[in-house]
Amino acid sequence: MKAIRRFTVRTVLPEPIAALGTLATNLRWSWHQPTRELFESLDPVLWEESRHDPVGFLGSVTREKFAALAEDPDVVGRIAAASEDLRRYLEDPRWYQSLGEDVPRRIAYFSPEFGITEVLPQYSGGLGILAGDHLKAASDLGVPLVGVGLLYQSGYFKQALSRDAWQQETYPVLDPDALPLTLLKEEDGSPAVVTLPLPNGRKLHAHIWRADVGRVPLLLLDSNVPANDDGARTITDRLYGGGGDHRLQQELLLGMGGVKALRTFERLTGGPAPEVFHTNEGHAGFLGIERIQELMSGDEPLSWDEALVAGRASTVFTTHTPVAAGIDRFDAAQIRYFFDAGLAPDVPTGKILELGRESYDGGDPAVFNMAVMGLRLAQRANGVAKLHGEVSREMFAGLWPGFDHSEVPITSVTNGVHVPTWVDPSVTGMADIMAPGSGVGGRWDLVFNVGDEEIWAVRRRLRERLVEDVRRRLRASWKKRGAADAELGWTESVLDPDVLTIGFARRVPTYKRLTLMLRDPARLKQLLLDPEHPIQIVIAGKSHPADDAGKKMIQDLVRFTDDPDVRHRIAFLPNYDIAMARTLFPGCDVWLNNPLRPLEACGTSGMKAAINGSLNLSVLDGWWDEMFDGSNGWAIPTASDKASPHERDDVEAAALYDLIENQVAPRFYGSSGKGAGADSAGAAGPSTERADGVPTHWISMIKHTLSHLGPAVSADRMLGDYVRALYTPAAKSGRAARADGFRQARELAAWTKHVRTNWSQVHVEHIESSGLSEVPQIGDHLRVNAYLNLGVLNPADVLVELGYGRVDESDDLTDTRIAELDAVQNLGNGRYLYSGTVTIEHSGPFGYTVRVLPKHEALASKAELGLVVNAG
Repeated sequence: MKAIRRFTVRTVLPEPIAALGTLATNLRWSWHQPTRELFESLDPVLWEESRHDPVGFLGSVTREKFAALAEDPDVVGRIAAASEDLRRYLEDPRWYQSLGEDVPRRIAYFSPEFGITEVLPQYSGGLGILAGDHLKAASDLGVPLVGVGLLYQSGYFKQALSRDAWQQETYPVLDPDALPLTLLKEEDGSPAVVTLPLPNGRKLHAHIWRADVGRVPLLLLDSNVPANDDGARTITDRLYGGGGDHRLQQELLLGMGGVKALRTFERLTGGPAPEVFHTNEGHAGFLGIERIQELMSGDEPLSWDEALVAGRASTVFTTHTPVAAGIDRFDAAQIRYFFDAGLAPDVPTGKILELGRESYDGGDPAVFNMAVMGLRLAQRANGVAKLHGEVSREMFAGLWPGFDHSEVPITSVTNGVHVPTWVDPSVTGMADIMAPGSGVGGRWDLVFNVGDEEIWAVRRRLRERLVEDVRRRLRASWKKRGAADAELGWTESVLDPDVLTIGFARRVPTYKRLTLMLRDPARLKQLLLDPEHPIQIVIAGKSHPADDAGKKMIQDLVRFTDDPDVRHRIAFLPNYDIAMARTLFPGCDVWLNNPLRPLEACGTSGMKAAINGSLNLSVLDGWWDEMFDGSNGWAIPTASDKASPHERDDVEAAALYDLIENQVAPRFYGSSGKGAGADSAGAAGPSTERADGVPTHWISMIKHTLSHLGPAVSADRMLGDYVRALYTPAAKSGRAARADGFRQARELAAWTKHVRTNWSQVHVEHIESSGLSEVPQIGDHLRVNAYLNLGVLNPADVLVELGYGRVDESDDLTDTRIAELDAVQNLGNGRYLYSGTVTIEHSGPFGYTVRVLPKHEALASKAELGLVVNAG
């Protein structure tokens, strides 16, 4: 018989051990080893059967077992100690509390996905894992963050393979009552509800589930509620499911419904309102519209222009996308259709459409671009690595015409990873190298106190554990593909714990080039089966269900791994998730990453490998471009930009094979190898001989990697960067905009309108220079006089700059320096003389120019308004 209804009954715990409930529902256990060990000690068999899920574990324990535990003084004492430790963690001051009054009282962090733990499968890949690490690090540091997202009924899909190696997707339905979540309720006990109007008189209602990520509450909106019609109930069915209207409604609920959920949460808990709103990628961009609606309908209503200024001041936008194809874009007519239904009744729909319009060269004015809206709604924006910041400035330069790409106001904060989540206890057990929450990344340099033999032994144990996990997962995968037990004896000898192990795991869009290693199958076979320096490779990754090109790459790779000649040395593991990653990252000696440069925004998987003592073998893209130093791994050379895609893959695959054969493998096995002594693409050093069976140069690279990359790739460092560079300035700007009844916001809006209306009158009429020798030479003082017409504007409204430096053959300035010119004379009728002097400090071709920009104390950058008048 089949049940017609299914629900989860929560456990009632005896009073002496009731704290287990709090320990299970606060997700700190997902990165706090002592708490996990406590649960395991209560019943190791049930803990394993629950797949290390405390809520599921407690649901499996019998009443009799609980009664016995409650009468065991040792158990009661250990639970009480763990509960007290959690209380101190949640309440005691941490790093953030030492920073003073300027920092924001609360920050709202919006993201479409959060990867906290495999128990809460609300993530698909790097964006979600990064968001989860962001929350965990904020908790450790005491940063008062509140997360906002959606609760997907099926999360992301589970991946399996068919017999012919084609990706298969399934969508198991999640029961929120069986997850570490609590339903936000009104004082009368009824569920708190967020409601959005939909076209044709329909309504979208959502409940709010709360997850506690240490100190950080995470609010997840769920549309699967009885008050909704069938269409509305399925809006939060799947992460990135559907398209068109379905995706748009998800993003409306995330952004606009998310702000409403925050206000409900503030009302019910009495907490402070967020002073900063962080939009993690464009999916959540509609939060800015809801905030503008609040300001336009408040007790002292602001105009559209004023509300836009006030909202932007306290908003941070992070872009993770290095390619235009990765951005959500909708037909402008779709946006109008939904907003005409009254989603933001006081906000003119035409103004909303302008926010997302691609009104720049090369854009499509009929399209509504979510990233473009996100940038226009935020006064501060960033990419997620230094190189990605450069790519983003070039990618979105159309929004700031007339400015050099380097001046586009998008900075960068390089991603980091939450060390306690991703580092294996065996690694931290070697030395006390972590201090979570310290804000300084811990004492990673202490790894130099550990003997080479101990490090080598730890690395082998981690490799051995990975081998065991691969064998188990591979056997399970083949059984799902239809193989019988009698066919699978070979899986018991897959991989070898003494062979150099290379890992590769990530999402599978084509630009990440999963199959670059297959460019020359014979060469790859030769490397796998080398009699002296064999390698083995473990691969995992999911392709988006609609991406047949990605699925074909997986199929091609798996067919290669099925070859009986090599299947003991290379394995593809389906259903890549956090649980798999915890064994995969520590167990690999080398982490491989070979995207098309510069299309990798950051690539944090390599960071997770590095903190476990793995060496990176990667194209210089994302984080590796700024942190590779020649001693922490190897850089795969990239082909010329002029090469065709086919030629590029050939060149870079050949470079990859050569590095593995002549440098990586010989160094791991402790032999000189070909070219191991002087390595132009990787670490340089002496011959890599073994000492007492240990490859000493390899171990030195591990120590160098841990000591240098450990603090650099830590999410503690990342959060510190966000707090200093973005959150605190945004909080200050937001406070200034709101002060005295939004006086500054009103003034800035009026000033901006005045400047934009009259900017066409501004021009540089004439430039004169003096002070140079007959033959200009270093040390000459160049005096520049610029005659400007500002029209109805005045000198207080503008910044006049002299740009000077070397020039190339096209007369473009390079190594540009900037000096401000001063208004020295009012010539009447809007005309002014500006003047200034600079010293020539370089020989060779020299040039200069003058430009005029708007100036106001409330602007975050001189390029913010996208207005500039250049001479010439």
